[in-house]
Amino acid sequence: MDTARYLSQGAIKAEGALSAEALALAQAAYDWSLANPGPGAAQLPNRDGGEFYQDLANPTSFAAYDELVRHDDVTDLVRGVFQGDSAWFMYEQVFKKHGGTTRRTPWHQDTPYLPVNGQDLLVIWISFDEVAEDAALEFIAGSHMGEIYDGSRFDPKDDTAPLYNDPSYPRLPDIESHRSDYEVISWPSKPGDAVLFHPSTLHGGAPTQANASRRTLSLRFFGEDAVVAERPGAKVANPNKNSHPLNQVRGLKPGTPFRHPEFPRIF
Repeated sequence: MDTARYLSQGAIKAEGALSAEALALAQAAYDWSLANPGPGAAQLPNRDGGEFYQDLANPTSFAAYDELVRHDDVTDLVRGVFQGDSAWFMYEQVFKKHGGTTRRTPWHQDTPYLPVNGQDLLVIWISFDEVAEDAALEFIAGSHMGEIYDGSRFDPKDDTAPLYNDPSYPRLPDIESHRSDYEVISWPSKPGDAVLFHPSTLHGGAPTQANASRRTLSLRFFGEDAVVAERPGAKVANPNKNSHPLNQVRGLKPGTPFRHPEFPRIF
């Protein structure tokens, strides 16, 4: 594990990091999510045809994901980049794309959508299909150490349209029109590989080609230094005890430790 590169770039590829056993657990968890859509399940808008489905932070998913997030292959990846001695599983996100669309996943950061700040934050991105480099997830190297931008509204007409439109969060730059101004990094991947990135790293995805499919799962983790962050305009969609703990911690005072008893501690 090249921890130094991860800390400087904000993203690395861990080739062959997942054994057949771990990959089977990931596939089973992914299939569970498709069969049990949560409140966040949605078809994302496209400019033309094709399927772009996602689901995330299903409050009933923890049991289905427990064996996977505690597997040695997964915990070794988290230990390899976290500076602290403890880690918790935050939530899952599943994507199912089928070709026929020319739309990229817009450039964005994940932290503007999340009520959390910290260095020990990690996304493990897993693909169940082989992904060529020209179709891979892309990152702006080092961007996790820079500005936190407004979230993308994922508007099909404007990828930089702001989510909050709050002056404290600058609008996303038009990276795709000025790619040569940035250090764009990406890797081809095959089942068993894992891509690791900090959620503040700017990233986006190439379009899925006609007749091609891309099934991916991302696992989100946080460590000891994670604290509650206030996001402008963000509302607690469902703060009752039956909602996902990610929603419940939104009501805590900013700067307090990011904790909830329902987040599974994996080490």
